[in-house]
Order: sequence, then C-alpha cells, then structure tokens
Amino acid sequence: MSSFSASIDLPPADHSVPLARHVTLDLLRLWRAPHDRDDAALLVTELVTNVVDHVGGEASFTLELELAGGRLRVAVVDGSSVLPVVRELNSAHPRGRGLLLVQALAERWGCEERDGGKRVWLDLAPPE
Repeated sequence: MSSFSASIDLPPADHSVPLARHVTLDLLRLWRAPHDRDDAALLVTELVTNVVDHVGGEASFTLELELAGGRLRVAVVDGSSVLPVVRELNSAHPRGRGLLLVQALAERWGCEERDGGKRVWLDLAPPE
C-alpha cells in the first residue's frame, strides 16, 4: 500500500470546520483510502471544532493527515498548551461530546505537547 501525507494550515474560525471536513473527504477519495470516510470526516470535524471553540485567537492551527500501512492518522496541531478533556455526557450541555466520539470511533487517540502547544491525534483502522 502506498503512503500519503498532507497538512493544511487553517485559522481557528468557524469556516475552517467545513473546509477541513471537505479537504479530508477529497484526500481520502484521491488516496483511495479504504477507511470509512464518514467516520474520518466526523472525527476531523470534532478535532477542528475543539480548536475553534477552545483555542481561538489569531494563530493558525494545522490539520495533518497521513495514510501509511493501512493506518490513517489524523491530527490537529495548535499553539495552546491546554490539553483536551473527555467530558461525561450531560443533558444540560448539548455540546462537549466530541472526544467521546473520538474514543468510540478511533482505534486509538492521544495528545502530546509540541513547541508550547499540543498535537491531538487519532488513528483509524481500515475496515476488516
């Protein structure tokens, strides 16, 4: 299987969410990735929305996609040192479920410190 990678710098603004989703779908089609594209697009939406909602500011963030050896890695890199927190479901708060979706759909995920900020990543396994 071939290896592919791409990254795009985006502003932490609302319009970056659908743009990141569309870029992801287009790249997965172009790369002929066997992964569930809807799941990948949903998870990208959640990661990017977290940056827009919690980081904000004027500094851009980076969306990274890598397909190698059957594994699809998706990551967002931003300049905030505040680490993501998985929240419990709460009917009083309609938002805040993004990382629960990441936990449910990704094979694995994590966060690492990077240059004063962080890199939140997830891996999707190909369908069996």
